[in-house]
Amino acid sequence: MFKSIELGLKISKEEYKKRLPKLRADLLAAQAALKNSPVPVIVIVSGVEGAGKAEVVNALNEWMDPRGIETHAFWTSSDEERDRPRYWRFWRTLPARGRIGIFFGSWYTEPIIERVQGRIKSAAFDREMRRIAAFEKMLVEDNALIVKLWFHLSKKEQKKRFKKLEKDPNTRWRVTPMDWKFHKRYEEFAAVCEQAIRFTDSGDAPWHLIDSADRQHRNLQAGQILLDAIRNRLERLAAAPKRERTVPPIPKTLDKPTVLDRVNLSLKCPDAEYKKKLQKYQALWYKLTWAAHQKRISTVGVFEGWDAAGKGGAIRRVTAAMDAKLYRVISIAAPTEEERAHHYLWRFWRHIPPPGHVTLYDRSWYGRVLVERVEGFATTDEWSRAYHEINEFEAQLAESGMVIVKFWVHISPEEQLRRFKERESTEFKRYKITDEDWRNRQKWNAYVLAVHDMVTRTSTDVAPWILVPGNDKQYARIQILKSLCRELEKRL
Repeated sequence: MFKSIELGLKISKEEYKKRLPKLRADLLAAQAALKNSPVPVIVIVSGVEGAGKAEVVNALNEWMDPRGIETHAFWTSSDEERDRPRYWRFWRTLPARGRIGIFFGSWYTEPIIERVQGRIKSAAFDREMRRIAAFEKMLVEDNALIVKLWFHLSKKEQKKRFKKLEKDPNTRWRVTPMDWKFHKRYEEFAAVCEQAIRFTDSGDAPWHLIDSADRQHRNLQAGQILLDAIRNRLERLAAAPKRERTVPPIPKTLDKPTVLDRVNLSLKCPDAEYKKKLQKYQALWYKLTWAAHQKRISTVGVFEGWDAAGKGGAIRRVTAAMDAKLYRVISIAAPTEEERAHHYLWRFWRHIPPPGHVTLYDRSWYGRVLVERVEGFATTDEWSRAYHEINEFEAQLAESGMVIVKFWVHISPEEQLRRFKERESTEFKRYKITDEDWRNRQKWNAYVLAVHDMVTRTSTDVAPWILVPGNDKQYARIQILKSLCRELEKRL
């Protein structure tokens, strides 16, 4: 693969100076057109050491408006990054729609180095490549443009480049002992990199291999590839039929049983028993969260359920038994303008807890397959593919050692109506009831079907759903506390 591009192509300085002004003007025009589009551009800069990757990154920032570009270098990991799932550092730096993110190093870097150094086997490397391919596909389906640039040098040319840099006192620092160490294993790196490129080269996110022996040729080719990619994407976007978001019909009756039919809503916890159990499980939860903190085990709690099901009250009973330093409660409402400018999972990745801490989500990423599905805020394609995306997201959290506990708090429509009326008649509870709550009641059957699909398609070994009977608030609170204690105790 790499041998085929070692062609020794060169461009004279005069030709370079002649072609560069037009390329820069065209890049600026494309960047301006991109600004008001739903397309985030991710430029992955990879390749052989000494090929001039940093020079290309500097050139792109010089040629275009730097206010619309964010450059991120992924070499060493900070303590904060090492403490979280591997992809956390990439998710939090993804560019917003209409902007360009240049990734100097990327999600490819660590798996390639680990494979060459023998820290992972071939099967594990293949799994990493499959995850990368799926990750890029997910971003592309959300309108991202991924431009992957591989800057290549032959082993002979790399050695020549290193020696030239070392001779000049002003550039000697750019060649490190690690560079020479990698040079000795050039063939091994080339073999692994070829495998990675073949595995992740797709029509939607292709690799572009650039012969970097000549600086002028390298820079112009990189700029032209980026320009063509942006232009082609914006042209296809303009020509594509507009995706209509339609509100699906609400079924008048449910033709088949759902998982919610199995929830026994008659279960109750009498006052005397409630007080004893609340004290017991709150005390246990306090001890367990501190023990998990000592062992650097994080917990993610997901609270979903009907309006007025008692999620807020249950969360308050959970946090009342914890040290405030150990937890955060993330209340999810309609996305902000900044959040809408990113993939829907972006805002949830940002709040992943550090080791030994607890994050409780009052509503969560499941809004994609619930409210966005039922209300028509997401297209059928968007919410249909979200089940796999969510399962992958939670799998990565679990792989990093997190405990994931997901609750759906279920109540009957009659109990919901009673609570709505109680809220309307109680002055200090009136703020909890809105016109939207009443509108959602009219779509009960549509939500039942959405919950059924959600539970059956995203209840996994690492993150199973717990269906909590919520007609009796006291019973629900005890079951939630008990379940949290059980899952964290199991991990400890």
